[in-house]
Amino acid sequence: MDIKAVGIDVSKTTLDVDTLPERGARQFTNDEAGIDALLAYLAQHNGQGQIERVVLEATGGFETRVSIALAGAGLPVVVVNPKQVRDFAKACGILAKTDKLDAHVLARFGQQIRPPVRALPSEAQREFADLLDRRSQLVAMRAQEKARVVTAPVVAIKSLKEHIEWLDARIKALDIDMTHALRTSEAWKQKVELLDSMPGVGKVTVFTLLGRLPELGQLNRQQIAALVGVAPFNDDSGKRRGQRYIRGGRTEVRNVLYMAAVTAIRHNPAIREFHQRLKAVGKPSKLAITACMRKILTILNSMVKTGQPWENRLPA
Repeated sequence: MDIKAVGIDVSKTTLDVDTLPERGARQFTNDEAGIDALLAYLAQHNGQGQIERVVLEATGGFETRVSIALAGAGLPVVVVNPKQVRDFAKACGILAKTDKLDAHVLARFGQQIRPPVRALPSEAQREFADLLDRRSQLVAMRAQEKARVVTAPVVAIKSLKEHIEWLDARIKALDIDMTHALRTSEAWKQKVELLDSMPGVGKVTVFTLLGRLPELGQLNRQQIAALVGVAPFNDDSGKRRGQRYIRGGRTEVRNVLYMAAVTAIRHNPAIREFHQRLKAVGKPSKLAITACMRKILTILNSMVKTGQPWENRLPA
């Protein structure tokens, strides 16, 4: 059986599998026994490493166990953004949606789009990302409670303020745990010191970059900017030259880069000078800040790659 691309649609209880160029629809349970059976099935058809892609969607954590097992078996695993796959399906004229059909679409996506295979996060990386997830949840809850205080009846204000204080304490405790994890890890300690050396890059930015962007320092400047979603896209047609724009990428990383850029424009002389140059030639404020975000990201990427700390000047 000739298999080069494998699509796996993951749900809480099942794994629907399809293959290409030869179809081989199967279903396994999403538990230890089912994953072992899936690995045995793929091993039968992998031959001399002929499987080029095993494609899964990010499904809020249900894909974690099976993707780790597949990677551990030496298979080229790719976990992709569900929106990309859905857009691909629509472009192929596939509007229906079932688990079996989704597995086929994922196999086609792997065969035709050939998304890049990257190393999956380590166990320590995943645990840190889980802490970051929890911190984000607590911060969101705190923002909601603070918004409620404004319009809450008098009888509810005491309860709201107590909950906000509790959330403050839990966020602070998580920050301590995350800082300890980074400072005591030989793999992360140097990265933390490098990232922390750049004015404008604070604690939350460091947490997010290390938790959400493990590729930092492993890609070139164009690739890292495109991955995060701060690389400008053209919008031209014929003689028309439209305004460049950014989209896609990793929203959470982009959000903290925005705050880092706003801070750096005030407190980092090199970034401030870069921003002033852009404004002096008539660049709109939003475009200038986006350019600063991209500049900060590419500099941090270079710092991690080379192991060189921040110097108060932009690279030539």
